[in-house]
Amino acid sequence: YMPKTKYNDIYKNLKEKIENNYFKYLDFLPVENDLIKDYECSRNTLRRAVAILVKEGYLQTMQGKGVRNIYRKMSHKLFKLNTIETFKESAARTAQSSFNKVVLFTEVTCSENFAKRSGFRAGDELYYIQRVHYMDGRALILNHNYFLKSAVGNLSNDIAEHSIYEYLENNLGMNIVNSKRIITVEKADEIDEKYLNLNIEEYNCLAVVSSFTYNSEGIMFEYTVSRHKPDCFSFSDNAVRRNSP
Repeated sequence: YMPKTKYNDIYKNLKEKIENNYFKYLDFLPVENDLIKDYECSRNTLRRAVAILVKEGYLQTMQGKGVRNIYRKMSHKLFKLNTIETFKESAARTAQSSFNKVVLFTEVTCSENFAKRSGFRAGDELYYIQRVHYMDGRALILNHNYFLKSAVGNLSNDIAEHSIYEYLENNLGMNIVNSKRIITVEKADEIDEKYLNLNIEEYNCLAVVSSFTYNSEGIMFEYTVSRHKPDCFSFSDNAVRRNSP
């Protein structure tokens, strides 16, 4: 048994040191035995924390040499693809103010055509919400959110303006585990122009992230299409090359 708080605390502390340049770029971390003494933990606990940072692209393990810091600070506009992060959390991480504006909150029944696109089943009852995400007073993202009513309880306009994920996790106890994402570039439409204040002569397209998100019960409870102003966001992931069979 490994207490989650222990390895999670070590992970957070190491991550903070890396981000604050305590460990310099391309420098090696102290040897494993020294870190175990510093954190007063087991080898497995330390390795669990380091493994998360390797997966997130902060560290690289080099056999026979140790663990090296490969973190480089990215643009404050960065939107992460390798973690499920709410807009509110993204704004807090980049030290920017944020708020949501709900422009449509309704209920719909999934059609045969929409089932093919979204992954829901025809006949499913859904909440359909359009939200504009503002960061530092600027409208940056138009979200088209579809939530499976049977999985998310009683959503409301107030919940949507605050944080739907906070409600699902804190009030309903839902465990949100993974999200499949597809990125496309699409032409802007009239709704984009209206809510994102686009200058079509300058930008006539948007970066679009379609997300299919699952909870720990294996239920796809959300399908969301996020339409991003192209000059305001960049996207990041940490890719790992797998050896050929």
